[in-house]
Amino acid sequence: MSNINRRTLVKGSLAAAIAGTALSRAAFADTAEPILLGVSGPLTGPNAQYGTQWKQGFDLALDDILAGGGINGRKLAYQFEDSQSDPRQSVAIAQKFVSDPKIVLELGDFSSPASMAASPIYQRGGLVQFGFTNSHPDFTKGGDFMWSTSVSQADEQPLLAAYAVKKLGLKKLAVLHLNTDWGRTSRDYFNNAAKEYGAEIAITEGYIAEERDFRSTLVRVRDANPDGLVLISYYSDGALIARQARQVGLKQVICAASSVYSPKFLELGGDAVEDVHVGTRYFPEDPRPEVQKFIAGFKKKYNGLEPDAFNAYAYDAMNMAAAVVRIGGTDRKAIRDAFTKVKDVPSVIFGTATFDVASRRVKGAMNAELVVRKGQFALWDGKPT
Repeated sequence: MSNINRRTLVKGSLAAAIAGTALSRAAFADTAEPILLGVSGPLTGPNAQYGTQWKQGFDLALDDILAGGGINGRKLAYQFEDSQSDPRQSVAIAQKFVSDPKIVLELGDFSSPASMAASPIYQRGGLVQFGFTNSHPDFTKGGDFMWSTSVSQADEQPLLAAYAVKKLGLKKLAVLHLNTDWGRTSRDYFNNAAKEYGAEIAITEGYIAEERDFRSTLVRVRDANPDGLVLISYYSDGALIARQARQVGLKQVICAASSVYSPKFLELGGDAVEDVHVGTRYFPEDPRPEVQKFIAGFKKKYNGLEPDAFNAYAYDAMNMAAAVVRIGGTDRKAIRDAFTKVKDVPSVIFGTATFDVASRRVKGAMNAELVVRKGQFALWDGKPT
């Protein structure tokens, strides 16, 4: 190769590198303004505690992201709008976010019904709706702008059924569930799997989120004479049901969905939740470095407070949001496409997270089979309660 050709090649390579850098910078638009995410979730109402837990997880992740240089030198920030996890509110918030060009990605809502009511607006508006606690299997069917790191109920409830029937040997079950779309869907997946494993569903009872007196329901459960109770509940109602079950003389084994997994379940349930079995995606005694880093950082930031699964879900979600924005920049369509490209993002829940493009969900969540022993969650050792 001649010196002239070499010089031409070097100049061309240099020009391409400069152009590439310029394009990269253009994708993020040189500015001191933070890259803004929208969050739709509950800060008031019956699910307000989950919004608080989200913020704790988000803020810890943002500290880590900033310490790592941010997003091409820019901060990542979020605007949290209170939906009360009400579909009417989530729709109004979706309209607000879609029309605000500063919002490049949306996270939430908490419940699948609230998220799915808003999905058509996000889909038409071309803004990714990242439903990281949306386990309803139909959530990601709303369009190619719907993505989720939540484990689908189609995957989770059969795991709980296997724990109850195959591991604990329960053959005649009473199922109590929240009478919401999430609760009914979870019930159906659980019941179908339990029957396949050879169990009988003796009685199924739904209840509303605001219900506080379960005694008449529990009397019917007692009359059905099951050998186990299954709670498809959140931690506050699950703890209350467990307390009232013991008060009416029900001493059967209790199994509960991962949605009860929280220190608050232990606090609210007291002695009544001793020996309750729980399947969960997150357990703090997991030695994986992703888990231990998260726990240490959380305790340091929040004065020794123990994190729970919803803190972990939010922490993972914010780190995933950062990963896709690093690839897609601030263009909404490019961010959607980045979900198909992101690989092996460190994750508390998954170890490393990569999306299945067909389902727009992450596969391979960790599963821990727990039991409450001496007022604490512990890995089940295979011994009867």
